[in-house]
Amino acid sequence: MTGAVETGDVRRCWWPGSDPLYIRYHDEEWGKPVTDDTRLFEKICLEGFQAGLSWITILRKRERFREVFDGFDPERVARMTARDVNRLLKDAGIVRHRGKIESAINNARRALVLQDEFGTLSDYIWKWQPAAASRPKRITREVLMTMGTTPESLALSKDLRSRGWTFVGPTTIYAFMQAMGLVNDHVEGCEYR
Repeated sequence: MTGAVETGDVRRCWWPGSDPLYIRYHDEEWGKPVTDDTRLFEKICLEGFQAGLSWITILRKRERFREVFDGFDPERVARMTARDVNRLLKDAGIVRHRGKIESAINNARRALVLQDEFGTLSDYIWKWQPAAASRPKRITREVLMTMGTTPESLALSKDLRSRGWTFVGPTTIYAFMQAMGLVNDHVEGCEYR
């Protein structure tokens, strides 16, 4: 079993199910290489907000997250204060978790440091892309179910944490790597592979 299913006249990965928002995310975003710093920062924040929740929950709230976090511009998020945290804790349109909100602000400040050191957040992130030879020869549902982390996601997570980032565990980072196209985990038979 590859994990590709037929929806209408299209074969795609099984995980978006029949939800139109999830299908659009799968077809138009997930796994496509991203080098834009703002999009990378947004995704790493949203992956942190997802911890303990389903991705579709975050996806449904993504537009409101973008509004209240100034489009995830790291410079603007880095300037947020305790007053902003308290305001965000009252906003039912996002995940109201103090630690995750404070983490996004902290991580924005850390992202600015990485930009200073590496030129762009993208340059830093993409240096962790796994070598093609280290990847499984066949990507199936069964293979993906055994890959909650990889050596690269473990290493990137460790490096980010050593630099003061939070909510960047290895599983969160692997989901980030999948979404941002550092790896292509569309299953065999998926038309978007």
